[in-house]
Amino acid sequence: MANEELKIRTKKFSISIAKLILDMPYNLINKNYSNQLIRCSSSVGANYRASQRAKSTADFINKLKIVEEELDESMFFLELLTEFNPDKKVMLVENWKEANELLSIIVSSIVTSRRNATIK
Repeated sequence: MANEELKIRTKKFSISIAKLILDMPYNLINKNYSNQLIRCSSSVGANYRASQRAKSTADFINKLKIVEEELDESMFFLELLTEFNPDKKVMLVENWKEANELLSIIVSSIVTSRRNATIK
């Protein structure tokens, strides 16, 4: 997947999460989990964009590791919200699947970058 495509896809992920949160009922649990989810999901796109301006391969890998962590955290909060909002399960699961796909792409990029760095 091209870098520009992934920039767009990570941004769309953040927007999709924000729209999902706007549609969630307001209660203490949703408020707290939603706040965390907004932070980590928006960090995915921001840190991916930062990775594209990395100063070295090590810097690039480090930034992608942050994206990996933020995607995993997003998936965790999507799982928690699914437990407390069964009526929103379809939308929550769709976003979880997208996060999982992005996570697979990012992990693959990390592995490839590490392998290429050791070849040089």
